[in-house]
Amino acid sequence: MAILDYEGFWKETLIQLRTDLGEEEFSGWFSDMKFLRADENSIVIGIPSAFHRDKVKSRYQNVINSKLKQLSGNEITIDYEIIGKSRAEDSDKKDISPPSAPKSEGSPAVKAAETQKSKKKNEKHDQMQDDFTFDNYIKGENNVFAYNAAYAISKNPGKAYNPFLIFGGVGLGKTHLMQAIGNYIHETTDNKVIFITSENFLNEYLEGIQQNKMNVFKNKFRYTDVLLIDDIQFFQDKPGVQEELFHTFNALANAKKQLVFTCDRPPSELKKFSERLISRFEQGLRADLQPPRYEERCAILKSTAERWNAEIPNEVIDYISNNVSSNIRDLISTFHNLIEYAKLMGKSLNLEITQQRFKSLGISRQEIFSIDNIIRVVSEYFSLTPNDLKGKKRSQNIVLARQLAMFIGRKSTDYSTTELGQEFGGRDHTTVMHSIDKINNKLLTDPTLEPTIDNLKRLITEFSAKH
Repeated sequence: MAILDYEGFWKETLIQLRTDLGEEEFSGWFSDMKFLRADENSIVIGIPSAFHRDKVKSRYQNVINSKLKQLSGNEITIDYEIIGKSRAEDSDKKDISPPSAPKSEGSPAVKAAETQKSKKKNEKHDQMQDDFTFDNYIKGENNVFAYNAAYAISKNPGKAYNPFLIFGGVGLGKTHLMQAIGNYIHETTDNKVIFITSENFLNEYLEGIQQNKMNVFKNKFRYTDVLLIDDIQFFQDKPGVQEELFHTFNALANAKKQLVFTCDRPPSELKKFSERLISRFEQGLRADLQPPRYEERCAILKSTAERWNAEIPNEVIDYISNNVSSNIRDLISTFHNLIEYAKLMGKSLNLEITQQRFKSLGISRQEIFSIDNIIRVVSEYFSLTPNDLKGKKRSQNIVLARQLAMFIGRKSTDYSTTELGQEFGGRDHTTVMHSIDKINNKLLTDPTLEPTIDNLKRLITEFSAKH
């Protein structure tokens, strides 16, 4: 059988999976997979990450194999090759520009189009930050689904996913992703884009009532092509503006205009909110943003340093990424503070300055990540007691919890392995080293372990703030 047939079988498999799974689930897992090559009875598929590969294999491998066999009549082996973000996105970027009829070079139509395109490209949207773009947004495992959906919307507003709700905690990049949609549409189309915070939407609504100009308010928001509203949780316990938003929502949705919202929680957790408005949010696509993992935090800092033309040692990037895990906003704020501090001191930012500045800012990890705090939080997380972690019991769940606590203690404090051993029931330093090695090895094979560690660090930080 010719090799080209295999690519055809793969494409047909994707078409059937899209129909079976639905657009939302399909895009989350299959849109970044690429056919690379084929051999006799085997194909190689490019995939963005090991995490992505493992999830696809565990969830969908059987159905993929079944469909390929039905199409080809043969057992086809699938091998996955990790190609990373850049190659996965290259082919997407090729599809951005729609085909157009050829025009002779130098014709008035071509010159007019180029002038208009150049003018449009240079016009910045006065309601949005021009650096909130897809290029500046770090795509990782915590936000890949939201990123893919937002990117699809920007290329096909009003049709791909509508409405689109991005939710998550403070400082996780919700506004950045929303404005990336708006900036892309504004720069590449003639669509009218409105970005507004919920507070300003409320203020304009009240102004319309007070000045008897509700027709102006309604015309502004009901006759746009793209409406982006940030932080809709602000509308809680405000029935008047909720009623107006409901009618605005319906007018735009019926006209197939794009609606995008952000919120700090899922719609179901909104209090004193119109049920029919919540149902509107829930009928579209929803994406949950989680705190960035260590690798993503490093990537964010490196990208930020590049944009700021700052040369930062990798050991500084590593230290900040290990010690600021709450959200992107805190990460960037801390990074900016360190760079400005080093400038004022007339020095280059290095690890020593970074560590000193952390302590002066009151964010010493030795204080937050005290061994007592680590043991208490980790033991509670695993439904154990502190004595379990310090004692001699060796059941599987206790050993894992103890190893994780030692690992976090070594990474997040200045304790030596000998000192850590003493804190964990007088153990020898070689026991601590063995535990750390075990976790390091598990991180290479278990994609769920790093998020668990990040979650434990967040819980320890929250615990420290309360006690």
